[in-house]
Amino acid sequence: MKRVALIVGVLASFPALASEQLAKKHACFACHTTDKKMVGPSYKEVAAKYRADKDAPAKLAQKVKNGSQGVWGPTPMPPNTAVPDADVNALVKWILSQK
Repeated sequence: MKRVALIVGVLASFPALASEQLAKKHACFACHTTDKKMVGPSYKEVAAKYRADKDAPAKLAQKVKNGSQGVWGPTPMPPNTAVPDADVNALVKWILSQK
């Protein structure tokens, strides 16, 4: 029984690890961290701000792709047009899951 719980726990952590790896791959951590404001807001701050917004995944995906300015201060977020849509959607899902 312990072995099954361990396997389930490991498998459940793969999406989070995969999305964190995507954030590293696409240099998101150059401006963001999981839990502290850096150049841009932390992922936990983003998740908290958009937690009740049912349209958040689409809004945030658009901000990642097209860039954004003024929501979190004067520093602009540059567009990330080279990031594949599937990666953007996985990253946004992961960001919104932060607590």
